[in-house]
Amino acid sequence: MKIWYVAAFMVCVLSFTALAQDKKYYYENAVYRENIKTVMMHRQGFELSNPVLFVNEDIQLLFKFDDLDDEEKDYNYTIIHCDANWNESYLSQTDYLTGFPENPLIDYTLSFNTTFYYTHYELLIPNENVKMNYSGNYVLVVYEGNDKSKVVITQRFYVVETRVTIDATVRRATFDAYKGSNHEIDFTITYNDNFKIENPLKDVKVVLMQNNRWDNAITKLKPLYIRTDRLEYDYDRENVFPAGNEFRYFDNRSNRYNGENVIATDFHRPYFHKTLNPDEVRANKNFFLYKEMNGKFTIESQDQEIRDPETECDYTFVHFSLPLQSPLLGGTVNVFGALTGWNANKSNEMTWNFNTSSYELSLLLKQGYYNYQYVYVPQGATSADHTNIEGSFWETQNEYQIFIYFSDYSARYDRLVGYILLDMTMQ
Repeated sequence: MKIWYVAAFMVCVLSFTALAQDKKYYYENAVYRENIKTVMMHRQGFELSNPVLFVNEDIQLLFKFDDLDDEEKDYNYTIIHCDANWNESYLSQTDYLTGFPENPLIDYTLSFNTTFYYTHYELLIPNENVKMNYSGNYVLVVYEGNDKSKVVITQRFYVVETRVTIDATVRRATFDAYKGSNHEIDFTITYNDNFKIENPLKDVKVVLMQNNRWDNAITKLKPLYIRTDRLEYDYDRENVFPAGNEFRYFDNRSNRYNGENVIATDFHRPYFHKTLNPDEVRANKNFFLYKEMNGKFTIESQDQEIRDPETECDYTFVHFSLPLQSPLLGGTVNVFGALTGWNANKSNEMTWNFNTSSYELSLLLKQGYYNYQYVYVPQGATSADHTNIEGSFWETQNEYQIFIYFSDYSARYDRLVGYILLDMTMQ
């Protein structure tokens, strides 16, 4: 694990060193230090919301994380504007930011009465020090001290100027090669004379996302029909996602008793350990519909003495296990969801235990309520397979996001002119 983190960190250092020469650096959601945990970004007051701001609305994004090192640090942050593909745009920070391009993280609080000592950091964006002037993709970059090569976190967020209307539906795929296990997202983009799109095949970029995942996002769709005031994307195959299954869940809100899907809570001095029910492969089982959070998590406690969950919720080692008859060859099995930053890498890769004939993993997680899935990642693949172990059923209730970008060549950047969240009810 430490080797992987060092490699990832060195890549980050080299990339930031080269920023002056290469303006096309690619940004992603990433954590580059093992001591950084529970990175979250959402609309203030809505913990399960996506980090999306609309131009001229009176709301901020709340960014927060914990540092488990035993000392406070001087962290700073900067904000980078990106194109639709998350490469740094060719704009100057003085153009797309008002205020200071670099600022300190000064809102932090020490943990209280916890077995794990940590420092909790928070940041509201925009704020009195910095505001975003343009729509588009943005990345918040947190680094240690005044050295931008010491990157700690990169976190994506969005600013939308609503210039188009999106009408969208999610339904069972029209031509389904997988026996009814896919979702089809059909949508229409409507615009008027105040916002003309003269070359939609070249100037409009569309991104379809399933449950906030970028690894399997659909990004190369072109309009199937171009009308006078609208673009129609009524495809049969190009706009299709495997539906997957409902997310698994467990309740880690108390260290005094076993929450749902927790079979043991133990204190091995000096830390708490939670053992989850052994899971099972669901690919060949019947579908069961239940309400969950589409892979997200919340930080909260059911212990009455905890007043502030952000600084009083403790960290526990959570032990996952997935029994199988034999290991899956040619790839890895990972625990996946918002609890792993929607990434499948060495930090959440499960280990095969020959003695128990099961995949196992321990994650250090803050008290809360969590969703997760098991994914299979074939060797060399860039996308995690969430159907191999979990199965895929068209009845699954997913969350879909559609982003509409307009390449404004006169302004030299990709404007984010439309966004819609489809919190699914099957049609």
